[in-house]
Amino acid sequence: MQVKSLESILDTEGIVFLSYGGFLTQSLISGMVEALELEAESHGLKMNVSNNIMTVFIELAQNMMNYSKKLSTEDYTFDPKGLIIVGYDKKINDYYLYSRNLVTKEDKEKIEPKIEQVIPMDKTQLKELYRTLRKSGKHKHEKGAGIGFVEIARRSDSMQYTFEDSEVDEMFYFSYRVCIHNKQ
Repeated sequence: MQVKSLESILDTEGIVFLSYGGFLTQSLISGMVEALELEAESHGLKMNVSNNIMTVFIELAQNMMNYSKKLSTEDYTFDPKGLIIVGYDKKINDYYLYSRNLVTKEDKEKIEPKIEQVIPMDKTQLKELYRTLRKSGKHKHEKGAGIGFVEIARRSDSMQYTFEDSEVDEMFYFSYRVCIHNKQ
């Protein structure tokens, strides 16, 4: 076990409220949200910061459940596994959420334009886009890569993402980091 690596993350990134790597289910996500709520309460987070963290966490976990694939040369078998971390960076007084999972090239081509669309938008533009998408019903019943990225952008202060090549052609590691300012 690479405990020193985890200690290094804690030293550089700050407090980690939740870290999970593995198979995701809806009931597991619910349990993790409950644990996050207790952490937020015990750290005296304001309601708006806490709500933003919970909403972004749920969206990231749902994306991982909907898009994660198994690293395989035979096929792109669905495999709802990933890594998700929620923490607090004491140096800059921000909360961060980080997720990483494996996606296909097809999923990358679906996800990336959605993120690129919302990154440059301000809060007013995001609110309008969100309303438009909700009213139109567009992406309502799709699995991910729709309104969820708009919701993440609305509730966060910065977002970064990468798609890194994997050992298998047409498969990518999708990493997503979101920061939420601590407005205490």
